[in-house]
Amino acid sequence: MKWDWGAVRDFMPHFWDGLLVTLQALALGSLISFALGLVWALLMRTPSRWVRWPVGAVTEFVRDTPLLVQLFFLFYVLPEWGLTFSALTTGVFAIGLHYSTYTMQVYRAGIEAVPAGQWEAATALNLPWRRTWTAVILPQAIRRVVPALGNYVISMLKDTPLLMAITVLEMLGQARLFSQQHFQFTEPLTVIGVAFILVSYLASLLLRALERRLVR
Repeated sequence: MKWDWGAVRDFMPHFWDGLLVTLQALALGSLISFALGLVWALLMRTPSRWVRWPVGAVTEFVRDTPLLVQLFFLFYVLPEWGLTFSALTTGVFAIGLHYSTYTMQVYRAGIEAVPAGQWEAATALNLPWRRTWTAVILPQAIRRVVPALGNYVISMLKDTPLLMAITVLEMLGQARLFSQQHFQFTEPLTVIGVAFILVSYLASLLLRALERRLVR
């Protein structure tokens, strides 16, 4: 089978559209997972079991349920209850929600790794609760967990093709549509595979640079 550069040229406009959607889903999904994961982690440290138990049950359920099932539920079931969102919005929220249950565990490990002396110093200085967290605990905890959070960014990138199941035309969705229309499968799928490798590699480089900057 000969490599058809003409098929690659014809596919590239579709590829750029898919890449833009993929990066948008990755960026917004990452922001949601990081923010919501921190909220889960803080709620799990509250003294009240009436807060911890429901949060623990919800996060455990989400973590133990496949992301694809969650995508189908949010996209096809919620409209029956009057909650309708675009396919991309649903996909971004599903990715963010799903991975927030994993980033929660990362944050929890980072918070627990903060030396006890830091907590004692904040107490000795009579710092308010909010000031203790924002100025003492969280800066140290987040600095420790950046590498682990970065790994989940790569995982989210590799899960973006699942959005094709709810009609989002990310990179793989564009490749599949182009292949079906032009009966050319090798070229678009190869381009997509190379693109995923390059984006993953660039993301890992950026995360390493961020890690080195935070360690200073």
